[in-house]
Amino acid sequence: MSIGFDFDEFARIARTIPTKEPIEPNFRPDLSLIKPGEGYWIMGVDKENAVAILAAQRLYDLSGTNLAEHFESLKAFYADPTVHADRYYRCNCRVKSATTITGKVAYHGDYWIRSDFRGKGLSAIMPRVTHGLSFAMWAPDFLCALVERWAIDKGLVLQYACPHHEADLSILVEVEGEIVDYNYWLIWRTAEELRNEFDGHNRNVLTLNGPFPPTLPSAT
Repeated sequence: MSIGFDFDEFARIARTIPTKEPIEPNFRPDLSLIKPGEGYWIMGVDKENAVAILAAQRLYDLSGTNLAEHFESLKAFYADPTVHADRYYRCNCRVKSATTITGKVAYHGDYWIRSDFRGKGLSAIMPRVTHGLSFAMWAPDFLCALVERWAIDKGLVLQYACPHHEADLSILVEVEGEIVDYNYWLIWRTAEELRNEFDGHNRNVLTLNGPFPPTLPSAT
């Protein structure tokens, strides 16, 4: 398992994986600005050094606004929605709790596990690693992600260690000439919940390959 901070490199790696869905726009440096120290990604490889796991995380400063507004303005996805967003791209956030999510918000997304690694408990392990790293680096007020309904139905949200979930958020995109409406649930946890798990004597050592930027505290 290794950690990276160069999102151009993340995009390059992700695009070499034929079974991975396209990169979310908020993790593409050509579409969304990720400042130094405000994003990282995790990669796991198998014994042959082939990529088996990818996940990306970034920090949003939502002081003076909230997550619902950030989604609906499309600023969660694009540095300049008027320039970068497709003309059909829309986000409707009807998650009432999203209006209360503000301050420093860690967003976790672009999560991919190779098919032969699924069903091995990694859905429980990876969130603990990434949540611990986000807490160590940013101490966010909230940590959140978007998941599809099947993740709720299968109980995977419990493995993701997010005790709160709420419908519904829809994203409209154009796919091969058709307008497709993707529906998601917002899952999240609070600063207090992160502190209770990772702060002080409850914090486990998280060991990853690759140095952290000099401006960031170590997560080990």
